Amino acid sequence: MATKLLLLGAAVAMASNAMAQCPAVAGPDAGGTFPHLYELAEYEKANSCTLTFSENPAIAALNARIAGNPEIKPLAQRLPAEPLVIAPYKQIGQYGGVLDGISKATESGTSDLLAVRHVNLTRFSDDLATVVPNVAKSWEWNKDYTQLTMKLRKGHKWSDGEAFTAADIAFWYNHLLMDKNVVQSPKDRFLSNGKPMKVEALDKTTVRFTLNVPKPSLTAMFAQDYAQPFQPMHLLGKFHPALNKDADKLAQQLGFENGYALVNFYYGQSDWKDIPTPLLKDKAATERLVKAGLTANMPTLEAYIVVEDTLEGRRLVANPYFHQVDTAGNQLPYISEINEVFIGDEDIQTAKMIAGEIDYKTQAVNLPTAPVLLENKDKGNYEVALRPNISQTTYAFNMTDKDLEKRAVFNDINFRRGMSLAINRSQINEIAYFNLGKPTQYTAFDGDTAPFVTDELKGSWIQFDQAKAGTLLDQAGVVDKDGDGDRDLPSGRKFELTLQYSTQGAATEVAEIIAANWSAVGVKTSLKEVTSDEYRNSQSANDLSVLLWEMGRPLATMATKTEDVLPPYGTFFDLRTGMLWDQYRKSNGAEGVQPPATVDAMEQLANRFVTLNIGSDASNETGYQMAKRTVDDLFISGTVKAVQPIYYSRKLGNFEVPKTHSYDYYWNYPYMATQWFLSEEQRVAQQ
Repeated sequence: MATKLLLLGAAVAMASNAMAQCPAVAGPDAGGTFPHLYELAEYEKANSCTLTFSENPAIAALNARIAGNPEIKPLAQRLPAEPLVIAPYKQIGQYGGVLDGISKATESGTSDLLAVRHVNLTRFSDDLATVVPNVAKSWEWNKDYTQLTMKLRKGHKWSDGEAFTAADIAFWYNHLLMDKNVVQSPKDRFLSNGKPMKVEALDKTTVRFTLNVPKPSLTAMFAQDYAQPFQPMHLLGKFHPALNKDADKLAQQLGFENGYALVNFYYGQSDWKDIPTPLLKDKAATERLVKAGLTANMPTLEAYIVVEDTLEGRRLVANPYFHQVDTAGNQLPYISEINEVFIGDEDIQTAKMIAGEIDYKTQAVNLPTAPVLLENKDKGNYEVALRPNISQTTYAFNMTDKDLEKRAVFNDINFRRGMSLAINRSQINEIAYFNLGKPTQYTAFDGDTAPFVTDELKGSWIQFDQAKAGTLLDQAGVVDKDGDGDRDLPSGRKFELTLQYSTQGAATEVAEIIAANWSAVGVKTSLKEVTSDEYRNSQSANDLSVLLWEMGRPLATMATKTEDVLPPYGTFFDLRTGMLWDQYRKSNGAEGVQPPATVDAMEQLANRFVTLNIGSDASNETGYQMAKRTVDDLFISGTVKAVQPIYYSRKLGNFEVPKTHSYDYYWNYPYMATQWFLSEEQRVAQQ
């Protein structure tokens, strides 16, 4: 009898423990299979508890500000059945407040704030090496890395409360990305050996990617990519002519020309998610959509949703259906709102940071501003951390310049080598980077994360030698024919360069030194500062003779795509050259200019590289050959690789200073901005 009572008591105790409130785990050592992450079942089993959930007290009011969003549902119906549990860096946070940020303009200098709200199927952990779950709960490869199967979270919902399923991923790929009426030309990273993948929804929570060749870095690509591989089929599908025979009629009833016009109004014909929202595009059309029971902006899985969008800035509120909770069961994010203002002037941006009016800023904070920021940090109640920059300021000459004589000069390797030797990189390091950098050649790969990039490659054609530079320029046929001290084109025409630049892509001091150095060897160079939008549009239109922007990728990025080593050597947001080479390749020779043979050789190397496991002997050897060809060609040249400032308020809780200043890992995305919070003092100050 006594034994039975003991057993009964033990069973009661076990049941009691199973129903106990879970501990609010936080701190540097917290986490389950992955640091600072738990799956719900994993967390409850490890702590013999059942997690109960709580919400932001203001969430109903925040939801009411999302134009067209349905009335909020109870929390139990908003959270997934399998939420991702976040163990905060330091402590359980507090709800409320407004995160104040600053950007240059719409689509300009905005990505570090985009990273605050960003989600993707996977994420890099803060070690910048381990790919961890996010929207996807788990995944599995077949033996030869040609088939990736991902499991999603049961009960995950879009921001309007509709179910998110594997069909939304298949819809994104098959009916948006691969439909030329929506995306004219899909990016290489979303293809396999230049051809479409097969993307299929096996059931509501299982999606399979079948590749044409091995691509073991596909999960890393999702972890870094700003584009989101899922879109709301429940909204866009009803207006997609390939899926609904009545799509055009429905769209016309809402004032659109046809179904595709409405799809593009929401989706924007772009995988870049920071295009102007419908709120900014067309107010009248947005009002019609809301009146018809649709959301003003497309439903999202992100942590924050845009509720105001003007030419002066954006306002965002927390997503009431976000899929993450902390270890106390609080739905994330903690911070209620984001206020993003657009200010293009660097001096005004710096002044606002000094005054402590900004809570966080990484992108477009140039090192020359660090001294004044550091000097005033106590006054403004903020901190400034200097972190290694994966990219560096690079320059390039337009290999398909509209001026045919300049184009011929730029295509002469002697010219490119001579102009590289003419630059005093030590002076750049001293004046622009306070001797905190290191002169280095552009090798496509970041030399600090790619072990096969040798010192010899990093040191090629970077010594300051204007005499040798002059000899090489002579050999390229640009000599002073009229005796005025400036070099002329081979025909005798004046040879003058205008170096347009944006402070988002290069510090003014760097541009000034380069222009002065080139002028000193007889290539007269003037400067023109422009906005990043102006720069990017001119560059993409093939209107610039000289390009100046940051470039350089970590090994993990280079293993996922080939676009950085092939014309035009990046995206709209990067440095680009050889636009007509790119046109020739895409049109199979029908348009544009045929690139030199080295481009085809690089393509063969790059296509092989993305099929190999990072760190293998084959990967390292192929990567070295790619880096060497980059240096031999000098289509893009490097200057100085240095540190860059990261600015953050002292009242920003659970903030972890990033290991690098890196767009490629998507700024703060590896550091879980959803668990940031603002102290009570900060919240009071903002009210």
